[in-house]
Formats: sequence, structure tokens, C-alpha cells
Amino acid sequence: MSYASAVDHLYALGLELAPSTPSAPRRKFDLAHMRTLMAALDDPQLTFPSILIAGTNGKGSTAATLSSILTTAGYRTALYTSPHLSRVNERIQIDAVQIPDDDFARLYFQLDSVAERLVDEAALPYHPSFFEVLTALSFLYFAEQKVDIAILEVGLGGRLDATNIVDPLISVLTDIALDHQDYLGDTIAEITREKAGILRLNGTLITLPQHPEANQTIGEVAATLNIHAVSATPYIPHTPSTTYTRSSSSVPVILTLSLPKGKNPRISLEAPMPPAGSQLLHPNHYTVTLANQPLEVNSPLPGQHQQRNLALAIATAEELRNPTNPNQPISNRQSYKITNANIEEGIRNTHWPGRLELIQLEEGPGLLLDVAHNPAGAWTLRAAIAQLPESQPRTLLFSCLRDKDLKEITQILLPLFDSSADRPHDHIILAPIDNPRAATIEQLLAAAHALDIPAHAAPHITAALAQARAITPAHGLIIATGSVYMVGEVRHLALNEGRDSA
Repeated sequence: MSYASAVDHLYALGLELAPSTPSAPRRKFDLAHMRTLMAALDDPQLTFPSILIAGTNGKGSTAATLSSILTTAGYRTALYTSPHLSRVNERIQIDAVQIPDDDFARLYFQLDSVAERLVDEAALPYHPSFFEVLTALSFLYFAEQKVDIAILEVGLGGRLDATNIVDPLISVLTDIALDHQDYLGDTIAEITREKAGILRLNGTLITLPQHPEANQTIGEVAATLNIHAVSATPYIPHTPSTTYTRSSSSVPVILTLSLPKGKNPRISLEAPMPPAGSQLLHPNHYTVTLANQPLEVNSPLPGQHQQRNLALAIATAEELRNPTNPNQPISNRQSYKITNANIEEGIRNTHWPGRLELIQLEEGPGLLLDVAHNPAGAWTLRAAIAQLPESQPRTLLFSCLRDKDLKEITQILLPLFDSSADRPHDHIILAPIDNPRAATIEQLLAAAHALDIPAHAAPHITAALAQARAITPAHGLIIATGSVYMVGEVRHLALNEGRDSA
């Protein structure tokens, strides 16, 4: 069977978060089903060591950076991420090379045949979902290719995510904020508890101080599981200070992680202060200390928020080469020999598109892509936009999924492009995404009208990008954001017109 047939068959399964009809019940996640499927495939996920990364924002950037570091150190490194920008193959990579189409098709139909048999035998109640199939396929591919280690990004939550059937060497928690409340809970504490489901008894956790509710919940779970926690704080450039906060409860707030009295004194995290005057649209370039030696961080991923993700990747690499958990020392086939030079080079070579990515359009304005798909991401993008020249005209190209917090995201971003206020040369163009979860153009326009901010409507993303290019002057900037799917489509359109990444 062909690759095209495999992809068509995969998408016919439907996306987990998009019921076939508005009244259709939500799919229930159950790791027992995933374990049944993988057992029938001889449990390939147990044949290689893995790192499991959960959180609301920053998972992909952290995973991509860590993967690049391990590849640079000479290890055959698998990377599993979601969602994809353009092609589903992006989710499954080894040493930064996507799974070939032929391998994808072969493994997909092998897996599908096993799944159908299990359903016929009543071992499974229904066919595995889109994400479960892709996760299983990645495990098969990584095992077949005999990888040295796999970096796995959790898809949704953690406790019931399909990736959570591995036995990770290290669990990493990135910044946690409100998102997917229908599935994970209505509070930061509830969401954190779901994401902390990737932690293991006597295991190792790497994280950073953040929202106080998240800190408290992580501390409680860590104490129950006797977790050895490692703070990535030393690898954030900062000056000694207390704490800083932002105005929205959806934005991660850096605070000290605390535990109930008398519980696990090994968890002690200091609070960093963001360096003043960070140029958020420029690559991160600074020096930290690692193993009593200066480590030059020169990442192509811009934005001050990436300093937290970089710190997590550095801390994980350090723990892999110098494990500090007395209860569960890292055991692997070759022992991870990672030098400071490997870490520096791996950071420099990281490729993770769609995150404050600037593309220069030919004979036209610049195009800034950022997957700000939840309020926390929108605040991060807003901070980056604040660094742009005030006089530069800019056009916002925006869309959103209907199960995201459209109201709050638009409240954060749209006022920065209000042509009826103090930015007469700015524009907002709204367009629906070709996705069953997409907000309609009527919903997008209603969000703008509720703020009394002018906005144009386009029938689809292709028309929206063409319109943005037509009305934005050559020295201006188009900013495309609001959804991973939307950014992926805009990026594909821009690059396939022969444009070069800046």
C-alpha cells in the first residue's frame, strides 16, 4: 500500500479532540488499550531508553534542543513530537531526519492489521485513535532502527497520554498553564496533576519554578513518589533577585517550588529574574556555567521564554551524563558521554520551525510565524511584539481552533493591531483553518467585534496570506499566529513560493 493511502487511512480515523458530530461523545483515553496494542507488537517501546516531556508550552522546543544535543554527542537519537506543521512525518524523526514515506506506509499498515485483529478478537473495544496509532508507529520505527535514546513529547496531559507507557530515564515538566480544560481540568492544579502523571516512583524530574499552584502540585506528587527533583534554574541567565509575575493567571509565573512541611527536602528551586533588555526577536546568545566551566548558549530559537526551555534541555543533558539520583541511577547500553562542546553545538544546530520564525518574502514584507495557540503562548508573542519598532506597520494574520480560549487569546493579541486606535497603518485578517476543530469565520469576527477592533475576513488561509501581502508595505511585517495548523499552512505557502528562510 502507498504512503498516500496510509496518510488518507490515518486521517480517516479522525482527530481525538474533534468529535464526528457536535453531539458525539468524547473519546475516553485509557492506557490499557495502548498497552494491549503494544503487547501485540512485542512492546517495542521497551527496547530503547527514553525521556518523557510534558507541559503546556515549551515541550517541543525543549525536546528538539535535547535531541540535537544527543545527536551531536554521537547517539542515534529519536524524536517524537506533535502536532506537525506540514507533513505528518515531521512527528517521527531520527537524528533530525523524518521517517521515510515507504517506512511510514509499511509500518502503518502492519500496525493497522494488528489493531483490526485485536478489535475482531474483542481485545480492544475499538480501533486505536489517530494519536495512538502515530505513537505506536513511532515506537515500532525507533525499535526497528535501534535508536540509542528517544525524546518523547507528550501529546495531551500526561497521565493518560499514549506516550506514557514507556519507562523514562528522566521526566521533564515544562511551563504549565490553562489549556485543554475540557480534558485536563479547570485549574492550574488540576492540569498539573494530569501532567505530573509522567513521573515515576523513585524517578528523576527536571523542571523549573513556575505558577504557585503548579509548584505546589508538583511538590505533592513528587513527595508521594519519592522523586529526585533537579532544578534547571542554574542554566537561566539571571541576576539574584526575588520573583516576578505577570498580569494574567494563564501565564506561567516564576516562583519557588514548595513542598508540604517535612516532605522530600531534595526539592529546592531558586527563582530567576529575567534579564533586562532581552531582544526577543534575536537568537538567544549568552553564557552560563556548567560543570564549573563556561557554556556558550547560542540558540537559533528567539525569545526570552526559550531561555527556560534551553535550561531544561541543558539540565537534562547534564543529568544524563552525570546522574544524581541515588534511588534510580541511569542505566543504559553505552553510558551517555556528552561534553560541554556537544551541548553548545547541539544548541546551535537546533531546528524547530514556527516558533518566532522569521521568513523574508521576496519583494515584500517579512513574515513572522509563531504557534501562539493558547493564552500563555499569546502572552509570550505579545512580549516579542513589544520589542518591534513602533513605527513598523504590521498585519496580524490570525485563526484559532474552537476548543481554544478564543476570547482570551484575542484580548491579548488584537489590541496590538488596532487601526482605530494609535496604529492606523496596521491590519487584522481573519481566516478559518481547514480543520474539523477550527473556529468559523463568524466566531473569529465576533471576537474582534466584541473588542471593537476592525478586522478583515478571508475565506481561507491562502486568500488571507495574499491579502496580507497586498496591504502590508515592504518594510512592514506580517505576523501569522493562533494555531499550529494555521502556521503550518502559511509556512508551507510561503516556502513553496520559493522564499528563503531569513
